[in-house]
Amino acid sequence: MNQKLCSGWKRAAKLLQIAVAGLTVFAAASSQAQGNPTYIGLGPAKAMYYKPDSGPAPRVAFLIVHRTSNYLQHPGCQELPKRGFAALCMNTRFDNNEFLVDWDLIALDVKAGMEYLRKQAGIEKVVLFGHSGGGPTLSYYQAVAENGTAFCKSPQKLVPCRDELANLPKGDALVLADAHPGVPVILLRSLNGSVVNETPKSFDPALDPYNPANGYNPSGASAYTADFQARYYAAQSKRMNALIESALAKRRALQAGSGPYPDNDIFLIPHGGNPGAGPGGASQLHSLDPKDKLRFTKLPRKLLKNDGSISEQMVVSVSPVELQTKDSTNAFDRGTKLLSIRSFLSTQAVMSNNSLDGIDHCSSNNSTVCAVRSISAPTLVAGMGGYLFIRDSEEEFENSKSTDKDLVFIEGATHGFTPCGNCGAPDGAYSNSVKNLFDYVGNWTRARFK
Repeated sequence: MNQKLCSGWKRAAKLLQIAVAGLTVFAAASSQAQGNPTYIGLGPAKAMYYKPDSGPAPRVAFLIVHRTSNYLQHPGCQELPKRGFAALCMNTRFDNNEFLVDWDLIALDVKAGMEYLRKQAGIEKVVLFGHSGGGPTLSYYQAVAENGTAFCKSPQKLVPCRDELANLPKGDALVLADAHPGVPVILLRSLNGSVVNETPKSFDPALDPYNPANGYNPSGASAYTADFQARYYAAQSKRMNALIESALAKRRALQAGSGPYPDNDIFLIPHGGNPGAGPGGASQLHSLDPKDKLRFTKLPRKLLKNDGSISEQMVVSVSPVELQTKDSTNAFDRGTKLLSIRSFLSTQAVMSNNSLDGIDHCSSNNSTVCAVRSISAPTLVAGMGGYLFIRDSEEEFENSKSTDKDLVFIEGATHGFTPCGNCGAPDGAYSNSVKNLFDYVGNWTRARFK
């Protein structure tokens, strides 16, 4: 090895040593901020239990879980112990495995987490914290816990629930933090409505959201006409309803013994976005058009500003348009949903006549909007001003049955609560988004459970 190459390797090794040292310091600081978490096995699920490092023993614990995402180090479990609360961050048995999801089994995982918290010394109240896909997960759990299986067995449901969901222990309150309206609604609005006969790369030009003639702008904000929007929303529903009928027919064949397998089968959806892509990874018009109705509240609402003050105003998402959606929805890895018949029908399907406001939310058991209609526990809805669930958060609040409910939007916060750095505001304009959110959650919780 020549001297120059050897010197280069030495420099690289030194840089690696410095990087590792930096990561070690960062990990130590993060561990301290995490409140000394303890790993907990919960049958097929798993969790990390966080408590404050100092101060009085917590009386209130939060339960935080998604459907499939890894939430063991969720920001809530970093922030809530700093404010005197305990927190259980959970992964369900289906973490990172959308294909195998069986919706009711997730509720049983949440039950295990709830039972664990109820047994902890000093814990008197448990608050369910539903972030993103945790919103439909925990609102479904709470609706069944409060109302029994009558809620999830109604004839309206595409897939009624199992008897095992009887007698779930209830949470004492529900926080919905940028909770989406339900996985099926996300899929419905992500479907490319111009797809012909579920054939990849086969599109109806008159319905193609990526056709400039329909208002698409590949280099900036798109502007779709009201006529195109109405036709496209209807086309998305038509496509979803056809997918549901196809899945039901396949399930009937399995049940009759005439399918290829006795239990389940694959279910592919091209140009539909996939779980890792997020709303921006598929053909949602409000990802592309900043004037889409889903980006706006219908009424003036509370906006928690960066300086901690609250303004009552119409709230508009400051999230930038997402120019990568055409490429991502046309790809296999980011654009194709790879599901089973069971995971599609139990977790991804909803009936509708248009994808904007013609959704039969209660046809699915995976629906935040439907669930909150049957939840009486105190409910806080917190929407993030730097993301796309503005109208959805407002709709969850409007549909909430609780007589003790609140709605607030966090200025400039992304879906992960951090400051939006590409939303057109000066540097630091949204620097307090995480602090403001969890301060508000903490104060709201203490006001109810002193």
